[in-house]
Amino acid sequence: MKSLFQLSKLALLFVFILFIACACASNTTQESPTPKDQGGNTTPEEEEEKEPIKIGVLASMTGALESYGQQTTRGFELGIDYATDGTGEVAGRKIEIIIEDTETKPEVAVQKATKLLEEDGVDFLVGSSSSGDTLAVIGLAEEYEKIMIVEPAVADSITGSEFNPYIFRTARNSSQDAVAGAAAIAGEGVKIATLAPDYSFGWDGVAAFKEAAEALGAEIVLEEYADPAATDFTANIQKIVDADPDYLFVVWAGANSPWQQIADMKLQEKGIKISTGAPDIPALSLMEPLVGMEGFSVYYHELPDNEINNWLVEEHKKRFDGNVPDLFTPGGMSAAIAIVEALEKAEGDTDANKLIEIMEGMSFETPKGTMTFRPEDHQALQTLYAIRLEKKEGVPYPVPVLIRELGPEETAPPIRN
Repeated sequence: MKSLFQLSKLALLFVFILFIACACASNTTQESPTPKDQGGNTTPEEEEEKEPIKIGVLASMTGALESYGQQTTRGFELGIDYATDGTGEVAGRKIEIIIEDTETKPEVAVQKATKLLEEDGVDFLVGSSSSGDTLAVIGLAEEYEKIMIVEPAVADSITGSEFNPYIFRTARNSSQDAVAGAAAIAGEGVKIATLAPDYSFGWDGVAAFKEAAEALGAEIVLEEYADPAATDFTANIQKIVDADPDYLFVVWAGANSPWQQIADMKLQEKGIKISTGAPDIPALSLMEPLVGMEGFSVYYHELPDNEINNWLVEEHKKRFDGNVPDLFTPGGMSAAIAIVEALEKAEGDTDANKLIEIMEGMSFETPKGTMTFRPEDHQALQTLYAIRLEKKEGVPYPVPVLIRELGPEETAPPIRN
């Protein structure tokens, strides 16, 4: 009897131990994530791969450069659609675009960029409309180790004296503009005056133009700078008249352009020819007195002849009430294409140091043809256009008509970093 009783106790103890073991196994199963091939759940690493790629776009959505900000952001959104075949994702990760208005104020640009980096946790920065805003922000890209695509700011110093390895620029810089502008008018013994806004965009533009023009034998007889917010250029233009140049080369950006006063003060009748970069469409509408002028263009929708530009023009018309893309729309698109292409090569990895290795020397197709990030300074080498302003039936503004393309090698600027 005693032996039987002991056996019963042992049996009960065995059942109890078995019960505890099963319970522990059950808890372990609930607490540990199950791989996809066993239970359909995802591991933390797999969840991380599905996190969206966040891109913060800094642009002047209000103020004097509002139209530039709108052009860039529209182009960027179209570029993401084009580069991802409408899926809005790359390497299995959705792309999230966060647009912030810098108000064309450097201190606001810094606040908005900091917010994008710290609160939104963006993987890339893009921008901005103003060189002043951009110069205030590019240090943050290095501090937070995030790639920043500069578009459309042009100051040479961005990829020159203020360069850091996290900066890449799809926008052309002042020296590229200068090479194109000088090629149009400079020559041995030609006297040229310049007019530009009194800030980094204007200073860099004139310095680069002066270097290119003097290399071709021209003489710069006056460098005139005006308040960037000016609406009355009478005093500035009178100084130019007094200098008696053969040409006035104008570097300008913004809605408060000097074209009407240049016409009112009859510079061309005084023997001073005008040359400049063809601006955006609203500013072209003020250049009626300059029909026949020869200069250069960064972009006009009829100048490039390639499939991507054809897509951009047609899609832009569909989405925006029949309106064509303007001066900085293709730049925004190019920035988006560059980011998507780099991420595809990186298989969705947003580590900036890995992306730098990929992007240095990377070529990619854009509405302006092939662009290449020059390894030394990350400036995109690109096509510009020698043009003449002409009247065109049915178009209410002078139209930039192609004289010839200025290829990426021809417009390659000096390395200044």
